[in-house]
Amino acid sequence: MDIVDIISQSNETLMEEYRKIAADLALLGLTDYEARAYIALVAHGVGDAETISTTAQIPRTSAYKILDGLVEKGFAQPGEGRPKLYRPEEPRKVGKDIIRRLEDTFSTLDSIREILREQGMPQLIYTIVGKAKVIERIGEMLDMANETFIMSTPTMSELRPVLEKKVARALKRGVVITILTPHGQKVFPDIQVKRKNGLIATDVIIDSHTALIASPDLETCGYTDNAYLASHLENFLQIAVDSLPSQQEPKEPATQQPIETQKPKKVDVPPPKQRDRKLRVKKVRAKRK
Repeated sequence: MDIVDIISQSNETLMEEYRKIAADLALLGLTDYEARAYIALVAHGVGDAETISTTAQIPRTSAYKILDGLVEKGFAQPGEGRPKLYRPEEPRKVGKDIIRRLEDTFSTLDSIREILREQGMPQLIYTIVGKAKVIERIGEMLDMANETFIMSTPTMSELRPVLEKKVARALKRGVVITILTPHGQKVFPDIQVKRKNGLIATDVIIDSHTALIASPDLETCGYTDNAYLASHLENFLQIAVDSLPSQQEPKEPATQQPIETQKPKKVDVPPPKQRDRKLRVKKVRAKRK
């Protein structure tokens, strides 16, 4: 029996709360499967992939990927041994961390607004709606970059296929690329990588003059080409980047060349009739002796 059946049989009010919690977790950047897996983990206290997949009604073949996604986003902790066990981060702790990060973000935005007001500069921020359009704009920003491209994102796995070729072209132009993303997220070779779990929004800044801030699900974003505003956002992001150790994405292993094996020497074998004749001659000679 899955967790929805258990809750629905227990209390209708509890079922409504379950749906609300799942929806709220989605707003924080969890997929539907991740939200259900986290609720199942909280219910069990600890569990392996098979147990959580059964309780949360998520595909068993994707259970480890879903649970590792919760670890990357700061909602779970992995254990040792086999089968691998997962424990949920305490809900109160997760809530406090998210509230603290959101308060810091909005405090930063409020400070920027006051600075702009004092400078008498217009607040030119455009809203883009739709994941495909947001990802397209991030790709356009990478193509526009001439000197620097800084991105902080918890959803590198969704952006990587779109940005891969653009990153290669940017590196050839001499663009310095820095990416801040959770542990376990595959990035690109030959760039500066910083690792930090618990990221919520996606922030992108190029050449200190253009910036983008996207929601956790990449469905909406704010975009500005106001250099004054972008440079302030870059300063805040650069503080977080500088506080973390640098890493380099390992290069793809070279394709192993096939080992040439020495061909066996050809041995001349006489045809059957010739072999039989030689055997008869040997037998005759043996009798004569």
